[in-house]
Parts: sequence; C-alpha cells; structure tokens
Amino acid sequence: MERRALIGGVAAAAALAPRAAYTQTPAKTRRVGLLMTTTPTAAAHIVVAFADGLRELGHVEGKNVLFEYRWAEGHRERFAEMAADLVRQRVDVLVASSQGAALAAQRATRTIPIVMVNASDPVEAGLVASLARPGGNVTGLSQQLTREIRAKQLQLLKETLPRMSRVAVLHSVATTVGLREYEAAGQTLEVRVQVVEIRNRDTLEHTFAAMARERIDALLVPADPFLFTERQRVTELAREHQLPGMYSTREYA
Repeated sequence: MERRALIGGVAAAAALAPRAAYTQTPAKTRRVGLLMTTTPTAAAHIVVAFADGLRELGHVEGKNVLFEYRWAEGHRERFAEMAADLVRQRVDVLVASSQGAALAAQRATRTIPIVMVNASDPVEAGLVASLARPGGNVTGLSQQLTREIRAKQLQLLKETLPRMSRVAVLHSVATTVGLREYEAAGQTLEVRVQVVEIRNRDTLEHTFAAMARERIDALLVPADPFLFTERQRVTELAREHQLPGMYSTREYA
C-alpha cells in the first residue's frame, strides 16, 4: 500500500511540476508521402479525413508530421516517377491510394513502409504474400475484388433486377480490376456482359446515349481512378438514361 502511495505521489508531483523543470527532446517530424491517383478536387474529402484521423492520434500536420502529396490526375504512367521522387525525399512512410500506385511504390522501395488503400486484390497483384501474413514492406486496406466478389456483384444485380439480360461494365485505361471474370459470371447467370471503355470525359455522354439505344438494363462500375474522378458526371448520365447501377465506392451514391 505504501509503495502504491509513493508511486501515486511521484506521478502527481510530476504532473504538477513546472514544465520548464524538464529537458524534453523535440519529437521528430515524420514525413508522409502520399501517392494519389486522382486530383486534389476529386479527393478533397479524402485528404481532410486522412488529416483528421491522424490528428486524433496525435499526429498534427505542420507540427509533428508533414505531408508530401503527388497527384497522378488519373494518369497511372506518372506513378513510377512520382514514387521515385518521394523515395528521394526520404519520406518515413508511403501511402498509396490505389493498387497501381501501391505497385509503383513497391517497385521504388523495399525498405520504406508502404500503406496501400483501395487495392483490388493485393495477393493476386503480388503486393502481399497473403492477407494474414503480408510480408515485405506493404500493408494496408483492400477492396478484395476477387473473382468471387465480382461474380457476386452481378448476382446481386440480377436478384435486384430479375429481368436484366444485358449489363454494361464501364472501365478506362486506368482500370486494374480484371474484366473477364464479369463475362464468365454473366454466362453463368445468363446475362450478357458488355465491357465498355471510356476514353476521356468528352466520350461519356456519347457512351451513355449508345448504351440507352442498345437497351442496356444496368450498369456496373468497378474501381477505376478516372471514373471516380468523373463520378458526378457518371451518375448524372446514369440517372438521365434511367440506368440502375452498382458502383465501387459510396462516393458515387
């Protein structure tokens, strides 16, 4: 009991003593490199949420942590140079906002920790050895858009729209999700899957008009940086042409 009282007294004295009585070593400012797939505008809410989350854990931007952003703006060919640049900046950790960004970061360094976000299937892509034991320097979050999940997406659409016979799967050159699984699942469900490529923003309106003429029953939009950036226009056109859809992230809704 006396020992506990002594410890409690020392703790209280320490808490009440003037701060100047202690010599404190300033905490090291950590540098976080963020390899972003889309644009500052499209990911503005994500940037805010990221900073807020770290602040809650005691990591305050400009105080004990610095953020180094690199924006690919939907051009995944920029990932390699941007990842190499962040490695040259000697950041303490790399955050990759998509599977393509994570792969570029992995190729750029095997020592700096990499936190992946929105990876479609990190095991299949070779980012990690397994979900239980990632190994290497990559960890993080995964959408787990495995073959089974892709088939399940079509199955749920079919259950929601029993008369559905044709579904369009949108993608751009930035899509990293395999598309053949959708076609295979469509055969099982007796649904014709039409893979539709979107080349740029100017072709969106024409593409949706064409899908309406071809009597497409529903729309499926997998993870795609370009389509995520243009999500407002995509959902506007889907509503205009009365196309029910399933989307990869809640931002579309």
